[in-house]
Order: sequence, then structure tokens, then C-alpha cells
Amino acid sequence: MTNFQSVVSAKWLFEHLADAQVAIADCRFSLADPQFGRQQYHKSHIPGAFYLDLNQDLSSPVAQHGGRHPLPDADKLAHKLLQTGITSQTLVVAYDDSRFAFAARLWWLLRYLGHTQVVVLDGGFRGWLASGYPVTSAIPEPKLGDFVPQVHADKVVDITTVEAHNDLPDVILVDSRESDRYLGEREPIDPIAGHIPGAVNYPWQEVTDAQGYLRSPTAQQQRWKKLQEAEEIIVYCGSGVTACVNLLSLELAGIDTGKLYAGSWSDWCSYQNLPNSTV
Repeated sequence: MTNFQSVVSAKWLFEHLADAQVAIADCRFSLADPQFGRQQYHKSHIPGAFYLDLNQDLSSPVAQHGGRHPLPDADKLAHKLLQTGITSQTLVVAYDDSRFAFAARLWWLLRYLGHTQVVVLDGGFRGWLASGYPVTSAIPEPKLGDFVPQVHADKVVDITTVEAHNDLPDVILVDSRESDRYLGEREPIDPIAGHIPGAVNYPWQEVTDAQGYLRSPTAQQQRWKKLQEAEEIIVYCGSGVTACVNLLSLELAGIDTGKLYAGSWSDWCSYQNLPNSTV
């Protein structure tokens, strides 16, 4: 592995493709075209990788409240993972081609379900291709795994907790969206622009460089320096997906107080009586 505890390099993965204790998850997805990731997977993917769809596997159906990507049912996701051969000893390597936007969702979900043996692939699928490593269109046969979810409810908060904790001095609310969405200058998806009052802005794209490689451990630590003394850091984005990239960054910086507001902005603004801010 690399120096990161939650990431591996393409070289490391290539050298461990035949390892029975390594499972690879292709998490490619496009919010603009929900079929894109699956189509790309069927064209080519890392040998042995199975596909997990953000909408179908890593989220629950959308309801009036709860956001655009509610957390998946734990037993349903566990059943899906069983078919990939995952056991308590398996190291799951998640990748995408979107600077961890979707791979980090699986990384966080597995830890939420009690499986700490999970990493993301540095550089993603593009980095794998750039390194000249092999790809295939062959779909791996289903395997029988042994995965029993043990939900860590303390890793996630709902809107009630956000409202109750937001004004506490030792709690920091982090908005992970792009700055113009945070400021309310642009809102391409949700019906209301702005951010939750009191939130500070740490765009998730800052975790990596433009090629999708994680910035150095020192850079991750420096990024969160102002927040490292907080007792609780509640992280949100548009729908609880890209916020997981910031949670990954916090982990790499050695900060373990991060929690996910799963419903995120799309849940918050579904309650018309709640305040929002563009300041």
C-alpha cells in the first residue's frame, strides 16, 4: 500500500489482482446520465471488478424527505456484497473516474456497515489506464461471501441532529459543494440555492489534484488545520455522496470526528420552513 491507510496505488492493485482476499468495486457513475457508469463498466473495467451502481446499490429510493440519495438498506447492500465474495477478511478496493466522488461513497458505506478493510484506488480508472495496466469486458462470476453488516449509527446524523447541534460552539458544519453553489450563485439540481446557516465551505474537489490523485498527507492535514480541535464535524453536500470525499480527507488527516449528514442540502431544502443562507 501507499502511505495512506485508506488508499492504494494502481501498481499495488496490479500486483494483487490474483489475491483472493482482494475484491474490486467499480463505482463509476454520472449524475447527468445514470446509465453511463454501467455502460462504461461493460465496455471495460479492471479485471475481476464487480459493478456497484450509485442509484441501485449505494442508495435507497427517493422519498419526500431524506435527500436525493438516501442511505441504502443495510441488509440489501449486504446481500449484494455477498454475491461478490466479500468476507470480513476481504480488502475492498473501490474506484471511479470522478476524483473519488462515488468510490468514496462506497468507502464510507462499508465503514458505516462495520467493514474497515476498504480503500480507494488513487488516480481511479484513468490512472489505471495511464499506467498501462490491463482491462477487460469479462463480467466476473458471482461468488459466495460472508458479509454481516454491523451498522455504526454514530457515523451518520439526520436533520434533527443538524438543527440541534449546529449552534454548539464545538460543532462545525462543513458544506462540501463547489463554492458557487455554497454561495447560492448557482444551483443546478436542487430547488433552493444557498447553504445551511453557519456552514463553512470545503469543496470536495480540493482533496485531489486535477488528475484524481490524492494530495499529500501534509496537504490533507493542513486543509483541516482550523477544524482539528472541533468535537464534531458534520459534513454534507448535495445528497450525501461527494461529502464522503471530505470524510475520506478527514480520515487521511488523522481526524476521526467527521460525521455524514446523509440527506444533505437536498434534504434540508425539502423542508420549506427551514432557513438557508447565501452569506
